[in-house]
Amino acid sequence: MSILFRPDDAFAADFIPFYHIGEYHLFYLKDWRDPEHHGEGTPWWHVVTRDFVTFEDRDEALSRGAKDEQDLYVFTGSVIEADGRFHIYYTGHNHHLKDSGSPQEAIMHAVSDDLNSWTKDTNMRFFAPPEYEPHDWRDPFVFWNADAGEYWMLLAARKPSGPDRSRGCVACAVSTDLVTWRVREPLWEPEAYYTHECPDLFQIGDTNYLVWSEFSDRFRTRYRIANSLNGPWRRPLDDQFDDRAYYAAKTAGKESERFLFGWLPTREHERDNGNWQWGGNLVVHELCQRRDGSLSVRPPQSVIEAFTEQVALTPVDRLGTWDANGDTLRTDATGRYSVATLCAMPDECLISCEVTGEQHGEFGLLFRVGDELEHGYILRIEPSRNRIAFDRWPRPSMEYPFLVERPLSAESNESVSLRVIVDGTGVVAYANDEIALSCRMYEFRTGAVGVFATECAVRFSNLSLRIRG
Repeated sequence: MSILFRPDDAFAADFIPFYHIGEYHLFYLKDWRDPEHHGEGTPWWHVVTRDFVTFEDRDEALSRGAKDEQDLYVFTGSVIEADGRFHIYYTGHNHHLKDSGSPQEAIMHAVSDDLNSWTKDTNMRFFAPPEYEPHDWRDPFVFWNADAGEYWMLLAARKPSGPDRSRGCVACAVSTDLVTWRVREPLWEPEAYYTHECPDLFQIGDTNYLVWSEFSDRFRTRYRIANSLNGPWRRPLDDQFDDRAYYAAKTAGKESERFLFGWLPTREHERDNGNWQWGGNLVVHELCQRRDGSLSVRPPQSVIEAFTEQVALTPVDRLGTWDANGDTLRTDATGRYSVATLCAMPDECLISCEVTGEQHGEFGLLFRVGDELEHGYILRIEPSRNRIAFDRWPRPSMEYPFLVERPLSAESNESVSLRVIVDGTGVVAYANDEIALSCRMYEFRTGAVGVFATECAVRFSNLSLRIRG
């Protein structure tokens, strides 16, 4: 099974994670992208994992409704345990209803005694009140607010007036019985985004974190920090966990750990410059709290430990001269470009190394490099720009740009620890166990792993490539 989970017969979007007795129950929106054979709409599906490596399929959790029903599309929500039962609050979406003047979205409810068999609550249809747009009322996140002594529901919502691009807010409703909900003032209303999809909230210590995905001109999962649920919600220096190829991430975990569950989108027609599509593969990042309260991400340890078999690396000078000593490679590429290839790249692998280079240069890893060095993918560290970027050559057309990037701290970008997980067309890179960068590699499916340096001296140490045994 793929380490970046995806159902064999479809694509996965908007994972709804719920931790219970040592297991992560991952509900997700299943999309076959084939209405002719599978019909219209999306159900919730259910898989269970303990390690983010192996997944047990529990089949369909919530079926989609008929074409004239509110939940033709069973869209995103949340799971909560209360009074000995499990509750799902989800979005019932049906764009056909909009044509008849009815709201296309409503909050709906289902219950279960075992997390596996769910019964829809036919009595609940929670629509947006007049102070919100009726067709954008979705992604309910329900939690118990102990300080207030009531349940709170956060929602992705929009105000009905103001500049169209900035009406988004995180709406809030409250309940004492999980049945009757009263809308209160928004949790957060920055007047800066179109909407805030998939809101999620958790605490580490006394610090509150609001996670949401920007549905505007930039599709990213972001977060804000507050000492109180009443705000103010502060923006950290770097408010992203990943870049464009990671979306709709929500969190779950036990007291000592927290994980972020998002998806790596596919690209249209499996082209490197294809439009980013809705849904793809699961990517799990582990969240860590820095001393200043901001959050960093790293790969889950169980995923790293799944790659147990070492692949022999035999450096071959392709451009410039490289000095090999055990698991260390060095080159002085002053005034030039240098490349060494290491081995044929497996379809699934973990590549690790520590890279130290000069401030004025660029250096990093190469993937699926062709024999004549005419094509390949690049994970490039750029100290002068304080960033790491995933790129390719030759560059595709720029209608939908290929390059994705993340910032590096100025203190660490001359020496960077890299761990890169590759699974077929998916690649997820981690730098310094602080930031993540996900992307797709479609058009070049074979080739060599390599290292490179541009106009600088560089050292790659602790260099390894492992596959699952």
